[in-house]
Amino acid sequence: MSEPPRVRADKDDVALEQSAQDICGAVEALLLLAEEPLSEDTLAEAVGVARSVIAECLAELLAFYDETGRGFELRQLGGGWRYYTREEHADLVARYVLEPQQSRLSQAALETLAVVAYSQPISRARISVIRGVNVDGVIRTLLSRGLITEAGHDSESGAVMFATTGYFLERMGLRSLDELPELAPHLPEASELEAELRQFATASDDHPEPADE
Repeated sequence: MSEPPRVRADKDDVALEQSAQDICGAVEALLLLAEEPLSEDTLAEAVGVARSVIAECLAELLAFYDETGRGFELRQLGGGWRYYTREEHADLVARYVLEPQQSRLSQAALETLAVVAYSQPISRARISVIRGVNVDGVIRTLLSRGLITEAGHDSESGAVMFATTGYFLERMGLRSLDELPELAPHLPEASELEAELRQFATASDDHPEPADE
């Protein structure tokens, strides 16, 4: 008796049957092109395999790079994966590439970024209350650097709210905002800040604040 004809596998089924070793080359190619961390779901969709296969592939790549002493490594930061140079080569890289081109944030920008990180989503007015100065220029700087973004509007005042971005997490070396260090216990309570905000909203039109660039 002749065997029944084999049903030709669907293209998607074939892709799903691929092993981690089969797709690691494709994953490396995508990560080399990445301008921001790529999530496992994004990689799985692009390659056409299950998320579990991507996770296995990434684990194999991590081990391979460690075992072979590569000058780069894979890190999971900002909700995704991306290549980075290894920490032991940081001084060399800084001298050769980064140091001449590095543009540092001002103290005012760093302080404003910290306020956004710990109080997000937060309006421009409330940031001004906390810092005691006008922050329009600093907000523009942080937006242009991709460290913060608009995050909707306040339900009561309609003011634009700001929050940090995935790029902020990446630059800070954090996986999520949960990894931010604890705030000092002497910082003002939220209720105190809200009271100050109400006073600020009443007086801001008549008493413009000094600019902080």
